[in-house]
Amino acid sequence: MSLKQPKSFGIGLTLAALGAVAFSGKAIIVKLAYRYGVDAVTVIMYRMLFALPLFIAMVIWASRQAHSRANPLKLGDIFPILSLGFIGYYFSSYLDFLGLQYISAGLERLILYLSPTFVMLIGRVLYKRKVEPVRILAMLISYLGICVVFGHEVSWAGPSVVLGSLWVLASALSYAVYLIYSGQLVHRIGSLRLVGWASSFASICCILQFLVLRPLSSAVVPQEVLQLSLVNAVLCTATPVLMVMMAIERIGPALTSQVGMVGPLSTLLLSVLILGEPLNIWIALGTSLVIGGIYLVTKFGSQKGS
Repeated sequence: MSLKQPKSFGIGLTLAALGAVAFSGKAIIVKLAYRYGVDAVTVIMYRMLFALPLFIAMVIWASRQAHSRANPLKLGDIFPILSLGFIGYYFSSYLDFLGLQYISAGLERLILYLSPTFVMLIGRVLYKRKVEPVRILAMLISYLGICVVFGHEVSWAGPSVVLGSLWVLASALSYAVYLIYSGQLVHRIGSLRLVGWASSFASICCILQFLVLRPLSSAVVPQEVLQLSLVNAVLCTATPVLMVMMAIERIGPALTSQVGMVGPLSTLLLSVLILGEPLNIWIALGTSLVIGGIYLVTKFGSQKGS
């Protein structure tokens, strides 16, 4: 038994990191899609429309697993699952997409990665969870790295930047709530089944939102938008959602969100490769600090999920 726990811990860390990297590509793809004149409602609708079959496949696959057969869903599970889908996959994503219309992908990542702070604060206030000093130190180092990279890009001149930042800040808080409560459900329901049901409901919410707020003619978009949405759905939505949920199952929501701090630097590197933004000394220094913070918590932090 003692040999299995470190292996599961390492797998959880890997899944959390890979999920964060995959998620980070979302901001780049969304910014590319916005260049074709579409809005947040349309972009998120196509993203979730293309991802919906994948989520349904997750539900079908999970229903055939031994864990699901031994732990059938109860009537009381429906509301918590739908609530998580609404908060974590619909509401949080929509607020994030709104914010990306006004601010850069770099600033968006910086604000989103306030989520680990919200996770620790919520856990401390509601569940009286102890926060290890090494996690606080690691988080401060990682945030310093993020600030070094993005600090020179942050500009608060103009109401649009403030508005976009507030949307993304609300998204980060919403996602933190999702992480906390999903950690309570995932052990009993299972990561694959929870992701499938919650994300399927979120997809339906996004599609209904488009039908209510936009005329059907708005669904006619350039082919490039459809292609970007498909990539977003597969590589930056369904795949990382599953990875993060499996990570939560192994290492807990707090550590999953903290390891996810690699996301902002991943966004920056992708923006260099895809958007042609320059690579400079600030990126190198910030990357070193973020990796150093993650190393501290993975090397010296508790392996027990929280």
